[in-house]
This record gives sequence, C-alpha cells and structure tokens, in this order.
Amino acid sequence: MYIFNQCKEINNHLDLNNEDKARNQLILLLDYMKSNSVEYSPIVNHLIRLTGLYPYINTDNAILEDRLIYDIFKVDTGSEEPLTLHREQSSLLKKLLDGKNLAISAPTSFGKSFVIDSFISIKKPSNILIIVPTIALTDEVRRRIYKKFSHEYKIITTADVELSDKNIFIFPQERAIGYIDVIKSLDLLVIDEFYKASFDFDKERSSTLQKVILKLGKKASQKYYLAPNIEKLNSNLFTEDMEFIPLTFNTVYLSRHDTYKDITPSSKNTKLIEILNQHKEKKTLIYAGTYTEINTVSELIKNSIPKSDSKKLKLFSKWLATNYEKDWDLTKVVRRGMGIHNGRLHRSLSQIQVKLFEDEGGLNNIVSTSSIIEGVNTSAQNVIVWKNKNGASRLNSFTYKNIIGRSGRMFKHFVGHVYLFDKPPVEDETQLTIEFPENSIPDVDEEEYKNDLTKEQISKIIEHKENMYNILGKEIYDKLIKENAFQSNRELIEKIALNMVEVPHSWNGLSYLNSSPKNWENPLYKAITIQAGWDTKHANFVYFTQILSLNWTKTIPELLLYLSKKSISIDLFFQLERNVTFKLAALLSDINILQKIIFRDKHIDISPFISKISHAFLPSVVYQLEEYGLPRMLSKKIHLAGVINFEAEELNIHSIINEFNEFGMEYIKEKVSTFDEFDLYILDYFYDGISNNVQA
Repeated sequence: MYIFNQCKEINNHLDLNNEDKARNQLILLLDYMKSNSVEYSPIVNHLIRLTGLYPYINTDNAILEDRLIYDIFKVDTGSEEPLTLHREQSSLLKKLLDGKNLAISAPTSFGKSFVIDSFISIKKPSNILIIVPTIALTDEVRRRIYKKFSHEYKIITTADVELSDKNIFIFPQERAIGYIDVIKSLDLLVIDEFYKASFDFDKERSSTLQKVILKLGKKASQKYYLAPNIEKLNSNLFTEDMEFIPLTFNTVYLSRHDTYKDITPSSKNTKLIEILNQHKEKKTLIYAGTYTEINTVSELIKNSIPKSDSKKLKLFSKWLATNYEKDWDLTKVVRRGMGIHNGRLHRSLSQIQVKLFEDEGGLNNIVSTSSIIEGVNTSAQNVIVWKNKNGASRLNSFTYKNIIGRSGRMFKHFVGHVYLFDKPPVEDETQLTIEFPENSIPDVDEEEYKNDLTKEQISKIIEHKENMYNILGKEIYDKLIKENAFQSNRELIEKIALNMVEVPHSWNGLSYLNSSPKNWENPLYKAITIQAGWDTKHANFVYFTQILSLNWTKTIPELLLYLSKKSISIDLFFQLERNVTFKLAALLSDINILQKIIFRDKHIDISPFISKISHAFLPSVVYQLEEYGLPRMLSKKIHLAGVINFEAEELNIHSIINEFNEFGMEYIKEKVSTFDEFDLYILDYFYDGISNNVQA
C-alpha cells in the first residue's frame, strides 16, 4: 500500500507539471524498494519513464511501451554493449550531433561523460581536446577513454608527443598551451569546469584557461563546455557563440542533515565518530576545508576508530611505512579505514587511495580539502562537511553545492546523505561572468580584442609591449608571443627582463645550474627572489632542490632524513616537490628564454637543468608514469631488475606503455622478485589503466 500511495503522489506532481518534485520522490521510492528488495512494478517503471530516468527502467516488469523507450534511448558509448541514456543526456547528445556549440550546467550526478563518449563513438571525429582542471582528473578521464578508444585513437596526456592521424588530447590548460601551434584543427573542444575561466573562481589559473579557450577555440569546429550549479551565464567573449543550457535534472536525491544545530564544540568530535560508526560499511567523504582541519580529523580518527582487519589496508599501511614514513598520519589512519586526499600528494598516491575507496575491503572514508571536488569523480553515499571553509575563506554557495554534490551516484546510491557540521553559506544564484582580469596585463592582442578590453587594459598592454620592444626588439618579442613561448604572466616576464638589463651582473652564474648541486645556491637564490610564494624560506627551498637531485638514487625515507636538518616534513616535501617541478621549472624556462637574448654573447642554455627539475630529477618517463598510477618506487624496482632501462634517452611515454603491454603483467611480476604484495596490487591497477579491454 505504501508503494501504491507513493506512486499516486508522484503521478499527482506530474499532473501539476512539478517534475523535479516528482523525480525526487520517485528516487526516494526506488531507494526504499532497493533497501527492501522489492521488484519494480509496471507502474513504477512507467513513472521512471515519465520522469526521464530511462536507465532505471527494469525491463523485466515494464510494459511494452516503456521497454521500447529503454531500447530507443540506447546509444553506443564505446562500451561493449550500448547504454541507455536518460532524457536530458539524449537531448544534449542530439544537439551535439547536430553541430551545436553548448555550454552546460548540470548536477554532479548527471552523467556528462556518457555524452562525450557517445559523441566520439557515433561521430568518429579526428581530433578532440578535453581540458580538465587537474592532473588527477586527467588520469581518470584517460583511463575511461583509453579502454574505449585507444584501438582507434592516440590518447595524449603529456607534453611534446608526436600526433597521429586521430588523437584525443586530455590535459589541464597549462599543458594545452604547448599544443596551441601543434594542433591545426579540432572537431570538438571540451572544457570541463569551464567556470574556472573566471577570475572570480580561479585567480591563479583563469588567465591560462582563457588563453586556451581563445586560441584553440578558433581551431575548433564545435565546442562543449561543462560546469555544475551555474544558474546564469552573463554575455562574454569566451562563450559568445554558444547555447547556454542550465539543467537541474538529478539522478540521485540529496538528504541534508543539519547536524550543526544539534552539536556543541565539545560534542562535535563525538558526533563525527558516531556517524562514521553508523555508516562504517558505506563510503563517506569528509570535507575538512583546510590542512589544519585535516590534521584535526586525522588525530580524532587515530584515537577513536579501531584498526581495521582489512588485509588490503594492512598491506597499504606497511607499504607507506616502507616507501614514505612510518610515523606519517596517512600511514596510521589507513589502518582505520580512512584516506587523506589533498592537492600536494604524489599523483599515484592519490590514485591508489581513490582506487581503495572504490574497492570492497578498502578505505571507507576519505578526508580532504577541495582537491576531492576538483580532482576526481569518485562516488560516496555520504558527505560530511566538517568546516565551512575553503582554505582561509568561507565556503561560497557555489563551492558548497559542488561539495555536497559528491554524495550519491547514478546506479550506485539513489540517496546521498549530507551531514553539515558547520552552518552552510546562504544559498544564492550563481551568475558566471568571464572577463579579462582587471589587475593584470591580458595575454592577448589589444587590436584583435579591443572591443572586449577596457581602456586601462589596452593601455597596460601597449605600455608592456613598448617596454619589451625596447629590451628585446619588436621582431623578437612578437615572435615569442606568437609562439606562446612564455609560461609566466606578462608582469613577471617584464620584471625579469628589466632586472637583467638593470643589474646584469646579478645573473652571473646561471650556467652553474648545469653543474654539481653544490654550485646551484647563488643562481637558485637569484631566480626564486624574483617571484614570491615558495612555501618555505629561500634557504630551505634551495637546500631542498639540491637534495631532490638525489630523487632517483635515494629512497624517500632517505631524502626525508637529509631534509630533517631543515625541519622539512613529509607533507612539506610534497608541496616543495610540486613547487620545483611546476613553479620553478616554469620560472627558469622564462628566465632561460630571456637570458639567451639579453646575454646572447654568453651562450648559456640551462634547458638541461630545467628538464631535470620538471621531472623531479627522475627519468622523464618514470615521472610521467606516476600520472598513469605507477609510483616511482615500482619503476625503480623494474629498472634494477633489468626489465626496462628507464634511463634510456630514446624512451617516451607512448613507447614505454607499448613496451609494458608487450611484456604483459605476468612477465613483469615474474622478473621483478623484489615486489611485495601491495606492489602487485598497484601493478594490477596500473595495467588496468593501460589496457583497452572495454567494460561497460
């Protein structure tokens, strides 16, 4: 009787054209039926059809009309069997196949990736570029795309790769810059999380994404931009020829619990443990907001949750103790079923944790910063918002919706539970405005974009160009800009160039970077003082870079022993290594370009050193393989066993992946006797990501 009455109410909502309310109530009913092992009746299946949730139809108990809908909406998504799309996915796919340019706002659980995969399967384009916000998401998308399309396309995720006839490019905007002149045409440009082109949402990286949108957007026959929770897209240059479609179509129901109303500061910790124990067989994401709060939650878990009997977690903890640090928080909390996710960790380490979170007998909880909403599309039945913070700032309504949207997942959890331990932000309408940043020099031609720039911005660009013409010469500077040679913003480029002209003697010794680490001190000091934000004292950063040069020959515990002299912890190690490989490498690359022109008579070229630091002093393919889920420690064991010589200069990421596939996993296991049991678990995960055995 309960089910019948619910169906009656749902039907009434539909009669009143209140489809969102009807769909939410239906999802709750489906969850009830699943929990109580009740089969769908023809009436329930019909309501599923009427609300557009076609993939949820159970064809065994559906009337012919509804079974036909289930089959009609099946499409090729690159999987072994066609999959049924829901109504709104199908509508978007039709528009894409008709050649429309679309900017979409849709909930996290919408299933946007199926639309991209279907487009590739049906349209069979020659070149597609998918821009994602993080390297972690690059690997997740690569794994999905590789399984489905690597037999037909070259899947490119790293820099300086030779193109094939048909290519799918997947990377963050910074890597896309290097392909602006390489890619001649695109059939589809996909920008995931395109709101990050707005300075309001990403102050550090928005200008780079804007540049990619403008430069590569011109080469794209079609564009498909994706974001969540955008109610209104204001008119702007970057999406001017696109149809904006805001969708609220949800496939899961979010059940919100205002826990903060029932707790005090003294009972907050107890309540967290109570909820985790209540859901200990389910997956829970804990959004902590800051690194400090991650530490707080970690301490609480270590002291309040008993160790798990899981063999996988025992092995993982032991592996972390051996390869990283035995007293590290992560080493200890994984034994209690919890992982730690932040943007600092080694890429492979984050991937392993997400894999364990998805596995049975793996991690039940992950505590994170905002990296979990930007980095991966994992699914959890529960999300706990521990702190209404995003770093130093309070959460805004947009980010808050993004976080809670991680709860529930189509086909996995009909209902996602959200527990708020801090008062949420006031809900407001998110209007997206994408403009050139006011306080920086836009990296565009002032004539071409004169209608989109303010007078002040045009004036800044002209003044900057005149200054650079005086230093480098007009022809040289214009050529560098055309080639997208610089990685830093124009203000920093001008600052470096002026400094080289005004105090040239202070740049003496750059060539020492190509020599022994003991000679790096002065040139590194000079370089890092020109730019702020190295997360430690300059002396410590220089020392860290010198010690990091031992990265391939020493273990991480050995490196940490050296670094302990400067009180550099394992968590700081991760951040400083990122600073070396990204920030320092980019800075020195620009310095090298400028010094080769300004100090041309000295014939200095520090590109060998830049290449080394950009790979954290590891063989380049070893560093790149970490993005594919193979940690450096495993690569080193394979190297020392004589299976693959990772130091061979002719290796590139595609040749090495081919080599791994030719050898096969069993051969690698047989030849490398030093692998422990968790190494083998990781190797299996790595091979899963480089095989093209298609799964639905």
